[in-house]
Amino acid sequence: MDIEFGAIERIRTYQEDLLRKQIAYLAEHSPFYQRLFAKHAINPASIRTIEDLQHVPFTEKSDLQRFNDDFLCVPKEDIIDYITTSGTLGDPVLFGCTESDLERLAYNEHKSFACAGLHKGDILQLMTTIDKRFMAGLAYWLGIRRMGASIIRVGNGIPELQWDTIQRLHPTAIMCVPSFILRLIDYAEQNNIDYRHSSIRKIIGIGEGLRDQQFNLNLLGQRIHEKWPEVELYATYSSTEMSATFSECEHACGGHVHPELIIVEIIGEDDKPVPDGESGEIVITTLGVQGMPLLRFRTGDIAAKIAQPCACGRNSYRLTPLIGRKHNMIKLKGTTIYPPAINDVLDHTLFVSSYVVVVRPSDAGTDEVVVRISLSGNTISEQEAVAQLKEHFRSRLRVAPIVEVLPAEVIQRINFPAKSRKPVKFIDER
Repeated sequence: MDIEFGAIERIRTYQEDLLRKQIAYLAEHSPFYQRLFAKHAINPASIRTIEDLQHVPFTEKSDLQRFNDDFLCVPKEDIIDYITTSGTLGDPVLFGCTESDLERLAYNEHKSFACAGLHKGDILQLMTTIDKRFMAGLAYWLGIRRMGASIIRVGNGIPELQWDTIQRLHPTAIMCVPSFILRLIDYAEQNNIDYRHSSIRKIIGIGEGLRDQQFNLNLLGQRIHEKWPEVELYATYSSTEMSATFSECEHACGGHVHPELIIVEIIGEDDKPVPDGESGEIVITTLGVQGMPLLRFRTGDIAAKIAQPCACGRNSYRLTPLIGRKHNMIKLKGTTIYPPAINDVLDHTLFVSSYVVVVRPSDAGTDEVVVRISLSGNTISEQEAVAQLKEHFRSRLRVAPIVEVLPAEVIQRINFPAKSRKPVKFIDER
């Protein structure tokens, strides 16, 4: 039986057995963790339970950047595929995957797609890149292949090509960054494409949230649903460092963990675990990774853990939608804001066609937020757009950033730079 459907105590026992094996593997093969254990006088054999992890220092992104080679646990000739992170929080980090790691990725995505209701016979149109050293695109391809379903590797962008592919090959599901769906819909409406009666039945989103902390559709999710109510929306959360995916099931109440692949701790401002249901930073320990496993890695992402069993029958814990990134927290005029809250306002404003949010230090040493937008159509003047948008921000967030209107092509160049694998909607200049 799939361990996710097992009793909660059985899941915990199963995870802790895998944890002990992973710790022993690190102690034998990882130069970085060998040095860490010695420096802090930690006996690896004493780390036997999830609570025991609190005796181990955190691994930081800066550790991966400074000591990258020391995380490698196998000879370089055993590396099959080289991957780098997207560099969201700084310089990209290199990861090497062995054959076993690629099989683990395939297993992970197979389970995640199954959680979202895909099965053999489905056709998934992949609207993300599979090149540019991107782990996710490769993982999706491996997972669909393992499932026995079909995949169409179209890549990101180019609505015309996406719709041509949909009309030719009739995929049943789309995987992409959710905000791109609005561009697809806009293109379809401008070109008389009957998208609501297309073959698409599911949209699996990556990189952007679709729900709020109460699991209701957020403003982006609402806009997609209002335009395209025939499709089911699924959100996922993943990262290169964790080599695992948290996917929603049909009940859409959080991303399910695969207990055999990862252990998650949620820590507060004091670096101690917080109670289930309370938000904090996601800290992960990978299980079963051979090339570059991580122990207590701080992701910088903020969410909460849900321990109650799900209506789908899975008893493994879930994560709420991300609140934001710890490093991206903004203090605007005394109010704490995370970028997703700003995005929600912009995604819900019909006259905004595209945007980028820039955070920079002000002359007073505080945070200054500049929202640069392009307008949809000619229904409103620039002056009216700025005034209305500022009022939207004040009503939702209590404070308003600086708003600038730019031509659509300028914003598009910022959103989709040549070397980026993901849309750029947030720029931190602090």
